[in-house]
Amino acid sequence: MQKPPQRATLADVARLAGVSAKTVSRVYDGSTNVSPETRRRIEDAAARLSFRPNLLARDLRHGGVSSAVGFVLGDITNPFYFQVAAGMERELARHRLTMVLTATEDDPAEEERVAGTLLAQRVRALVLVPIAEDQSYLEGERRLGTPVVTIDRPAHNLLADSVVLDNREGTAEAVRALTRIGHRRIAFVCSPADLYTHSERLAGYREALREVGVTDPSAWERLDDADGRGTEVAVRGLLDLAEPPTAIVTGNNRASAALVRALGPARDDIAYVGFDDFDLADALGFSVVAYDTRELGRAAARRVLERLDDPSGAPVHVRIPTHLVPRGSGERPPTPPR
Repeated sequence: MQKPPQRATLADVARLAGVSAKTVSRVYDGSTNVSPETRRRIEDAAARLSFRPNLLARDLRHGGVSSAVGFVLGDITNPFYFQVAAGMERELARHRLTMVLTATEDDPAEEERVAGTLLAQRVRALVLVPIAEDQSYLEGERRLGTPVVTIDRPAHNLLADSVVLDNREGTAEAVRALTRIGHRRIAFVCSPADLYTHSERLAGYREALREVGVTDPSAWERLDDADGRGTEVAVRGLLDLAEPPTAIVTGNNRASAALVRALGPARDDIAYVGFDDFDLADALGFSVVAYDTRELGRAAARRVLERLDDPSGAPVHVRIPTHLVPRGSGERPPTPPR
């Protein structure tokens, strides 16, 4: 097998341009102490050799850190994270910072390893979607000056800024919209409630039901599995109850997709609202609790930039608002008993 050609080095550029390696280095370090003619020869040589400077090596050689910000996300197949990353990347790019992505695949055991890999590359800051129960392993790095910002969920045992959704109020708003048109038997379907986002959404659901006198909705709560076939089974089980719910609130976009599969296209005798917007929700007439996903990323990037300017001060916690988008499915009144 033929070996691929070797990438050109700074020394190769220097030889072709007829200058010293130190002169080439000065050009890529931004020095103005190089004549225009010499700079042109160096740039021409670099173009002919397809040379790209190793910015990380340059920064580390000068005793600094890279211009990259690490982003540790969760399940890489979830479109939510790509929208967050898009918002973050655009904001960072305005300040000449780049973003490096890696994922834990929502495996708590992977979080520390994945974060450590980025930190070993001397990233300028770390943005993390926490999945493990303890982030204290990052405290030493934070004390050394690396800003750490958590997104979607707050950190545990770590003094870090966070950017989260207003999860509780979002679900409460959905439930209140249903109770205003007469629903009282409202189910909540989501993944285990020990995850911060889902526990907050569950709390908002219960709070809004208490406002109309429903103090024990546990018979209509399904918290075991909201990511796969288990959700479809749970929805069908709810509808087979002696007193089935007249409405369902789903706690995330995957639970909403499972709800659509479970109900089928012809089921219009039950109301439902989902937390998180998703593709085709508008075409399906699926009412949702929505928010600016990219703003989560932009807000996290802004926290990084502010911490780079001023690492002191107490942790700052940013809450991104949500809003209800009515599309029909959440506006169906309870069906009268037959």
